[in-house]
This record gives sequence, C-alpha cells and structure tokens, in this order.
Amino acid sequence: MKKPELIDFSQERIRTLHYTWIAFFVTFYVWFNMAPLATTMLREMDWLTREHIKVLAICNVALTIPARIVIGALIDRYGPRIVFSILMITMSVPAFTFAFGNTFIQLLISRLVLGSIGAGFVIGIRMVAQWFPKNMVGRAEGFYAGWGNFGSAWAAMTLPWIAITLFGDWLNLGPDSWRYALAFNGLVSLVYGIMYLFLVRDMPGGQKFEGAKKMEPMTVSSWGDLAQYLAWSFPLVGAMGVLTWRLSNVRISGEPLLSGGLLYGIYAVLALVYVGHVIKTLQVNVPVLKAGVPESERYHWGSVAALNSTYFANFGAELAVVSMLPMFFETTFRSLRSEDGNYIMTATLAGLIAASFAFVNLFARPLGGLLSDTMKNRKKTMLIYMVGIAIGFLGMANIAAYGPVGENGETTIVPTFDGLWWLGVAVLITIACSMFVQGAEGATFAIIPMIKKRMTGQIAGMAGAYGNVGAVCYLVLFSLVDSKTFFYVIAAGAAISFLFCWWTLEEPKDAFAEEI
Repeated sequence: MKKPELIDFSQERIRTLHYTWIAFFVTFYVWFNMAPLATTMLREMDWLTREHIKVLAICNVALTIPARIVIGALIDRYGPRIVFSILMITMSVPAFTFAFGNTFIQLLISRLVLGSIGAGFVIGIRMVAQWFPKNMVGRAEGFYAGWGNFGSAWAAMTLPWIAITLFGDWLNLGPDSWRYALAFNGLVSLVYGIMYLFLVRDMPGGQKFEGAKKMEPMTVSSWGDLAQYLAWSFPLVGAMGVLTWRLSNVRISGEPLLSGGLLYGIYAVLALVYVGHVIKTLQVNVPVLKAGVPESERYHWGSVAALNSTYFANFGAELAVVSMLPMFFETTFRSLRSEDGNYIMTATLAGLIAASFAFVNLFARPLGGLLSDTMKNRKKTMLIYMVGIAIGFLGMANIAAYGPVGENGETTIVPTFDGLWWLGVAVLITIACSMFVQGAEGATFAIIPMIKKRMTGQIAGMAGAYGNVGAVCYLVLFSLVDSKTFFYVIAAGAAISFLFCWWTLEEPKDAFAEEI
C-alpha cells in the first residue's frame, strides 16, 4: 500500500514542507503570546491598566505591514532559509525583553518590534513554491498556511497552562510564572531558528539559489503597471497613518499617548517614506521601461492588484471577525435560556464558538489550495470563493436583527429567530462562512507563485501586507458601526474584490505544469 505523500518523509520536499510550516507556526505562536496572558499581567502588575493592554495590542500589528514588504524583498535577495532563521532568532530578543519588562515603555517598544515576526508567513510561500511543481503548489501552500496559522490558537490553548501549572504550581515560580511562560515562548523561537538553518535547503536537486542582485522596489512591465504599483503602495503607508491616529486617541493616566507634535511628526515621516518609495520606484523602473521590457520578463501587474484585494477581503476580514466574534455571540444570544431557566450563552461558550472560525483553518486553507490545483482553472476557483465569502458574511449579518432601543439610546441586537435551534444554525453559518474565507486565502497563495517566479517574495509580501491593511480598515470601521452593519460592510468588501478579480485577474500560464 502506497504511503500518503504528505507523510512520506523519504522525500526531501515533504520534509521541507513540514519543517517550514513549523517555522511559520512558531512565528505565530510568538506573535500572539500576549492575549492569553493579558488578564494575568493585569493582575500581577498593579501599575498596568486595560488601556495599556489596548495600546500593546495595537502595537502588536503596527509594524507587521512594513515588515512583510521588507521581508519579501529580503527573501528574493538572500533566499528563504537564511531569512526565516534570522527572523526567528532576532525576534527572540524582543520576546525576552517583553517577558521581563518592568516599565510600560519597555513593554511598548518590545511589543512594537516583536510585531515584525508576523512577516514570517510570506517567507514560507517562496520556500514551498521552490520545492513543488505548479500542479501541486496550491495544496502545498494551503497546507503550509493552514497548519502554520494554527500557532496563534496553540498559544491561546497552551500558554496559560504553561504559566499557571508548569511554572506556577510545579516549579513554584510564584507571581512571575507568566514571565517565564513568555520567555519560554521566545526560547522556542530562538532554538527553532537555529535548527531551521540546518534542516532545510533553499532549492531542490542541489541547485544554488540565485537571488536578486540588490534589494529594490518591484519592476513592472508597462507605464500603466507603474501607475498601478504606486497607487497600490499608498494604502500600505496609509494604514500606518490610521494606526497612528488610533494611538493618538488613547490616553494613559489622562494624557494622550501621542502629543500633537509627535503625532504630526509621525505623519510627516510616513509621508516622506512614501515619497522616497515613489522616487526609488521611478529610478528603478523608468530606465527599464524606456529601454523596453523583454517579453520573457513581462508579467500582468493587474493580477498582483487583484490578489492584494482578495487578501484584504479574506484575511483582513478574518483578523477583524476573530476580534469581535466572541462579543457578538455573547451579546446577541445573552437572553437565551435552557429548559431549566439557566442562561446558555456564557463568555466561555461564546469563546468556543468564536474559536471554531479559526479552527477550520487546519483544513479549509489546504482545501482551497487543493481545489485550485484540481479544478483546472485557478481564476474561476478564486472567483467562486469570493462569492462564497460575500454570501457567508451576508448570512452572518442575518444571524441577528435590530431590537428595541436601549436606555442609552443605542439599538440592541437580538437573534433573528427565538430558540436554541437558531443558535445551532448560527454556528453552522459561521463555520460555513469561515470555510470560504480561509479557503480563499489558500486559493490566493496558490496563484501568487505563478505570477513572476523571481519576484514571488515581493508579491507575497505585498499581498500579505494587504491582509493586515484590511484588518486595520475593518477594525476601525467596526469601532464606528454595530455588528450587523459590520458584517454587511465586509460582505460588500468581498463582492467588490470579486468584481475586481473578474476584471483584472489573469489565469496564470502553465498553471498546472508538472515541473517545478
């Protein structure tokens, strides 16, 4: 009986796939290490407040956007093996600093820097693309992303136990046990970063990785593509401006976190960054375009833009929905009672239901990649998934209905139908929607390696950054509207992405070839 290929460790490419998803898993395990221990930190450090935690949560995603762009360029220059190893090793330093920080400034700076580890995802996209043929790259990328992404859930599941039981009860480290749990988290990153350097190679068959000669902006194929590239680069900086604005509204001990002078100084720096990017992009591309781009070097930039939009609409929505879903279920079904009169919807149950949205990542993303490989039309697969997301979020919007106006003047949200059966239907709608959301993520990265092989890192970095841009935009919108309206908004985002993909996404050439 033939062994399933996924566990056939005699193949070097299978070993590389597993070593690489574990690396991605480790980066997300470290990136999301604060939330599970936030309440413990508040309890053990009497000077720390909930407002501090909110600020640290924002800082945790702030630098991920530029980091994914920079990491994408580094991969294409030096190769994924070295970049992945260095990222895990260097990010262990802010992980240790955060674990043993005793002032808010220490926590703030270390959390800000540590957010860069969220860029680890794009590295494995290039690594997997180099080891698998085109007719298998979708399922390989989907497996890599789906299982690696589970690192965030694993942090939530295990870090409280490590802190309370292992370091607190068994090793008797007292009130500092949470610090040692976070330090252990950083140690995992350090150790596996060193291991990864020796476990994998960049290329199969003894080939040598041929990286770009230097780090520079993406090269394009036409003047129209150049205009698109500059336009699509602006929201990456703009999202940083939105985060800065959000931080400016936070007050610590009655004082704004960012004073007026500092706020406008950051805005000025961001503006200069974008202007510098425009100048550098023109310096690189104008001479090339004037000389004429050879046919062999041309690629369709509209496909890059289309996949930026899909990741904005799927991964951006996922990050935003996971952040609000427990509260949505807890408040919507708060009056639901069992036959004996007890309230059913507890915070614990709401958290478990919300966890189902992320848990299906383990098989939904690989399925998205697999379908992209087997349906023989990657564009059509992408379009079907985007329609599914739009319908799924419309379904989630109709889990609840507008109720009476409360004492505070706000309209309440109530279940659309009464009874426990409707809660069961709501959970099924949530899981079905999540299947489309995360399957679309797998389908997105099944196409990216085929647009322009030598630029896979930069293209993956830009698309990955747009996922974070989507999260920023959707979370800001969520702070301004009710949950029902929020679901309508993200459904509209998926519908717009569908139309944009239908118009601009091209089916990759030789998308199902058997060679690497």
